[in-house]
Amino acid sequence: MTSENTPTPEVAPAGTPRPGGPGSMAGRTVSRVGYGAMQLERLYGDRRAAVALLRHAVDLGVDHVDTAQFYGDGFVNDVIREALRPEDDVLVVSKVGATSDPGGPFPLRLAQRPEELRAGVEENLATLRMDRIPVVNLRRVDAGVTAVPVTDDQVVDLDDQLAELIALRAEGKIGAIGLSSVSLEVLRRALPAGIVCVQNAYSLVARDDEDMLQLCADEQIAWVPYFPLGGAFPGLPKVTDEPVVLAAAENLGHTPSQIGLAWLLHHAPHVLLIPGTADAGHLEANLAAGAITLDEATLAALDAVPTRPFSAPRR
Repeated sequence: MTSENTPTPEVAPAGTPRPGGPGSMAGRTVSRVGYGAMQLERLYGDRRAAVALLRHAVDLGVDHVDTAQFYGDGFVNDVIREALRPEDDVLVVSKVGATSDPGGPFPLRLAQRPEELRAGVEENLATLRMDRIPVVNLRRVDAGVTAVPVTDDQVVDLDDQLAELIALRAEGKIGAIGLSSVSLEVLRRALPAGIVCVQNAYSLVARDDEDMLQLCADEQIAWVPYFPLGGAFPGLPKVTDEPVVLAAAENLGHTPSQIGLAWLLHHAPHVLLIPGTADAGHLEANLAAGAITLDEATLAALDAVPTRPFSAPRR
C-alpha cells in the first residue's frame, strides 16, 4: 500500500511492544493504544509528513488505526493506503453513516440510509485499495453530540441498517460490524448482528455510559472511546482541567493528557484507545501513556472525579 514515489521505510522490528499492551477486537490481538487518523486532515498541505507520521506510529508498535472516508474528503484514507503495507498487519477500522459535503453548509452530511451505507463501504474500499475492510462502524446519532443537521430522511431504522451491513459482511466486503454514537438500547438491539466494538464519547469527566461499558465487557466487545479527554466542544469539561488530574500528573511526572489516557486503560481491560494527533511528539506521548502505572491512591482519587453529562446543543 505504498506509492512508487515513496521510499520504502523499515518495518517495525519483530517483537516491538504493543503500546498499552495487548487488547482484542474482532478476534485480533491489537495494541491497546492505537491511532485515530482523523487529525491527519491537518497535514493536508504536507502529504509526505502525513505519511511519515503514520509510519512512525507503526514503527512504535501501533497495529490498530481508525479512519473514515469522510476524514479530509478521502485524504486520510489515501494517506493510509500509501503508508501501510500488508506486512504491517495493521487492523484498519473505518466507519459509515456520514459523507463529505465540501460545497454544503457543513463539511459533512449524514448518510444513514442503507444504500448510502453501502456506497460508503464501496468508497472506503476504493480509497484504501482493500478487498475487505476489517471492521466498519455504523456511526449513528443516538448519543453524543453532532453539529450536522439530522433531517427526517436520515432517521433510519436500525434493523434496516444492520441488514445492509450484514449483507456486506456476507459478501466479504467488510469483516466485522461496530457501532458508534449509540444508546444502550440500540446496542442491545444490535447484539445479534455480532457487534465487535463500540465507539462512544467517553472520558474521566463524561462517564454516562458505564452500563454500556459493562455490557460490552460481558459480551467481549471492545470499548473504543472518542473524545477521551473530554472538551471536544466549547463549554464541555476537559479532563486536563481537573485539579486531581493535574496533581497526579505532577506527582507521577507525566502530562495531564497522559494521566487521562492512562486512567481509561486502567478503568476496564476491554478499553482500546485511538488518540489522534498530527504531531510526532504528541503521538509519542500518547503511546507512552500505555506504560503508565497508576497506584491505588491515585486511581481512587481519579475515580472520585464527578462525571458531567456529555451533552451539547444539537443542530
